[in-house]
Amino acid sequence: MKKILKIVFGLVLVLVLFVLHMFYSTGFFREIKNEFAGEVLMKVQIPGAEDMQLSREDHFMIISSDDRAGRRDKKPQHGGLYYLDLKNPLSPPKLLTHSKNASTPFYPHGISMIKIDSAKYKIYAINHPDENVHMIESFILENGQLNSAPIFVDDMIFSPNDIVAIDQERFYFSNDHGYNDGFGKLAEEYIGLRASNVIYYDGENFREVASGIAYANGINYDPVRALLYVASPRDFLVKVYKTAANGDLTFIEDIPCGTGVDNIEFGEDGKLWIGCHPNLIHFGEYAKGNEEISPSEIITIDYRGKGDYTIEKIYEGDGSNMSASTVATTYEDLIFVGNVMDRHFLILKRQ
Repeated sequence: MKKILKIVFGLVLVLVLFVLHMFYSTGFFREIKNEFAGEVLMKVQIPGAEDMQLSREDHFMIISSDDRAGRRDKKPQHGGLYYLDLKNPLSPPKLLTHSKNASTPFYPHGISMIKIDSAKYKIYAINHPDENVHMIESFILENGQLNSAPIFVDDMIFSPNDIVAIDQERFYFSNDHGYNDGFGKLAEEYIGLRASNVIYYDGENFREVASGIAYANGINYDPVRALLYVASPRDFLVKVYKTAANGDLTFIEDIPCGTGVDNIEFGEDGKLWIGCHPNLIHFGEYAKGNEEISPSEIITIDYRGKGDYTIEKIYEGDGSNMSASTVATTYEDLIFVGNVMDRHFLILKRQ
């Protein structure tokens, strides 16, 4: 009898420790404050502005929008890409895509943009036209008009989240899950099973170049130092890789961030700007519609080399201004902050 009691006690203890670890590792016990050295300049009424790509040289920004809350509630609305003139940043963004007439629904997620010549850009967009259908679409932006370019469909585009263009033909993207259902997916989201990956497209073929990541999310590329950054929100890490000419990745280090890092952008000074989810369990309940708001956070990382970096918190909010931040990008003294499924995104002004 005593042996059985010891076994039962041991199992209960393991379960309690596991639950405590899960809550701790997802930021559940963290106190969220409203802190920002600046002001909220404007709330722009576009739903689910999950990702943003900015051209400081030509003074505009592209916004990826999808009404995820509407789709969750069985009231789907077409998503789209929007154009914002940064010379007049408080003006209404212009819708570039018209998916009502498209053969495939357009529900964009992560996006990437690269300049081709003086008047032309190429844009890549993750698209989830159906719950189990995923693809990467590309577009040419010229003279304010967006035209469709090749669409990529492949078995390796399994659960795509974010994408970064290397040039006109090559790109990396993250798959945020290794399993699409069942215990595997549950284990990834709640236990932190490291089963997601990074895929490289060399202009002809797709191949896996990094694996064993807990919910691979935001991804960005530094061409000057040939570094690739990958956000792992479930582990509260930014992973740093060295890129080779053939697309191979060599792992350098993990940067512990203490928050659920999402999309990664570069500031004017080369720092990484990251929209974050400081409480992943709260965010999960918000995404399901069980909570009205979810905390937001913005951090920067000044990465100078292996083991040499500085992390700074720029913004922290309980979700009352905007819930579930995913991206933060800067233009002069402004910070544009997007999100998963709020009805608006924020324009902040720094002091």
